[in-house]
Amino acid sequence: MTVWRKALRVGVVLACLSGTGLAAPVPASAAPGFATELSGLPEEFTAGDQVRTVSAVVSRDSGRGCVKVRWSMVLTVAGGLRLDQVKMDRVEESGSFPLEIRAEGAVARLTDRQLDPGTLCPDRTVTARYRVAFAEDVTRGRLTLAAEAYDAGLRLLASRTATREVVGLATADIPTPEPSGSTVPAEPTVEPTEEVAVPTEEAVAEVPPPATANRAASRPGGFGLVQAAFLLGGLLLFLGVGLLLRLRQLTRTADGAPEGGRPFERRPGRWTQARR
Repeated sequence: MTVWRKALRVGVVLACLSGTGLAAPVPASAAPGFATELSGLPEEFTAGDQVRTVSAVVSRDSGRGCVKVRWSMVLTVAGGLRLDQVKMDRVEESGSFPLEIRAEGAVARLTDRQLDPGTLCPDRTVTARYRVAFAEDVTRGRLTLAAEAYDAGLRLLASRTATREVVGLATADIPTPEPSGSTVPAEPTVEPTEEVAVPTEEAVAEVPPPATANRAASRPGGFGLVQAAFLLGGLLLFLGVGLLLRLRQLTRTADGAPEGGRPFERRPGRWTQARR
């Protein structure tokens, strides 16, 4: 894999410096009965060491006889992508296929030095495979591939063009932002809140509301437990004070009585002495 990358780079540089080599076929109107397709193209290319294999397939659905095919692939870069950041090679089952490379500005043409090993006959196809990779310093760009199939006399049989975006490793996982005019505002993030259970009518009927006794006792004109407690306490206090006063009175009375008898009791013997 490293060999073909280095070879491609050297080939592009030499072609740019010298400007010599095999003259590239000049595109013309396609011949009737031939068609070319491009397969293996991803939605977008990713820069780095990732290598993609793209196939160009030419078919023939009419006419007689068979023809030999010479392939030519035209690369066009745009959007910040440079030709020296593109690595492309033509491969067959036996290995790399010799190419004639010519580059000018943002366009490079890779043309087979030899005819394709296959032969194109009615209801049959001939396929050319290309390995494509991009340098690691690519940030973003656009690549257009145009596969052209020619016969041995350099007559254009058919061509097909496809364009793909190229993204760098740092931006491969980042989605492309939408235009400002069609930007959809992000929905506000709602913090999860704890769900509060709403009591049903049955639950309200079964469970009494809190502090019912306090509300009943605080109603004006009502007689509740608090009033009864106050009345009972007052009654007990009154009885206790009465008992204390009665006990005090009895104590004083007992202290004022003369010794040896009851009050106002006559002592015997005084009148007896007088009569004598």
